[in-house]
Amino acid sequence: MPFFFILAALTWAALLVSQGMVWLYAPVEASMGPVQKIFYLHLPLAWWAFMAFFAVFVASIGFLWTRRPAWDRLAAASAEVGVVFTLLVLITGSMWGRASWNTWWTWDPRLTTALVMCFAYSAYLALRQAWIPSPRREVLCAVLGVLAFADVPLVFVSARLWRSIHPAVFASSGGGMPGEMLSTVAVCLLAWGGLTGLMITHRYRQLQVQARLDRLLAERYR
Repeated sequence: MPFFFILAALTWAALLVSQGMVWLYAPVEASMGPVQKIFYLHLPLAWWAFMAFFAVFVASIGFLWTRRPAWDRLAAASAEVGVVFTLLVLITGSMWGRASWNTWWTWDPRLTTALVMCFAYSAYLALRQAWIPSPRREVLCAVLGVLAFADVPLVFVSARLWRSIHPAVFASSGGGMPGEMLSTVAVCLLAWGGLTGLMITHRYRQLQVQARLDRLLAERYR
């Protein structure tokens, strides 16, 4: 428990520092102006959504291998955080697109594959709520958690594989950003990474408590 509170304190400190760097340290981009600041939120959300879905992938394999409920709970907690982050990625990306491309949405390969990813993991969460007897439901969710991950690396490389207007940020040239922007991006990634870990850990504990309560109720009314 102390480790959780220490991580929470460090995360909130990092978030405050990152916001200070975004608004006071990083230069204003010449062509887009202050709207470009969305980038410091959009990129960390996208990156940690990928990591959350990777956790779903690993936890799903772990459940199929061991059938331990802890893996299933980890997959569920990670999927919920990943879907929330992906929705925010699509919203902030749309705001960026309106300012940069003069449109709220375009069927660009990066945007389209990201939307498919959001639908796939939303379906995963819907399946978790379906009236399917346990443990068959957990097995089906684990299989979908493995299959859905096929789209995640596709989202990452789509801007390089096809003719995309979406910039490839992690290019060999560093996306053409000056040092102040790159260091701000690094701090934002670190801060949002801590928040991602906190959210998944907190949600995992909630699911753990819920499982205990369900088990106690089942024993009482048996």
